[in-house]
Amino acid sequence: MAVRKKFHQFIFPSPTPKAIIRMVLVALSAYLFFGHICMPLRIKGSSMEPTYSNGSINFCWRIRYIFSAPLQHDLVLVRFAGNRVMLLKRVVALEGETVEFRGGKLFVDGAKLDEPYVHYPCNWNLPPRRVKKGCVYVVGDNRNMSMENHNFGQASIKRIAGAPLW
Repeated sequence: MAVRKKFHQFIFPSPTPKAIIRMVLVALSAYLFFGHICMPLRIKGSSMEPTYSNGSINFCWRIRYIFSAPLQHDLVLVRFAGNRVMLLKRVVALEGETVEFRGGKLFVDGAKLDEPYVHYPCNWNLPPRRVKKGCVYVVGDNRNMSMENHNFGQASIKRIAGAPLW
């Protein structure tokens, strides 16, 4: 019985000033960590399949790109509308590079990019375009979707919110 009482006391401490301060600090720490550093997110849509499936849960690691810029093949979360709506995409080209789709194949600066994460056939065609300064070119892994149903293109590095945790 003593163990049960100790457990109950641990979970529901008496409202002493010390316990109240501890609860406030735990709540504040959780708010800061999960609200600003490691934000939970639910993936909606199939643009990143098979890498990430529709309805799966992940976290946005916001501090990933504080001291470095994203690199080619990195997965990033791009702020679409505030911090509530983000797009999960893959960086395929960096600023100053030229991007082109020919017969479903991605070419960066004229060289075919090896993309082992793309598993579905693609028939996209897009004329060459240069990535602007301060931007990266992002696209989803599921290229089986038509181009009209897929959000992709240049994204400002300032709009990159972070990277998925796993």
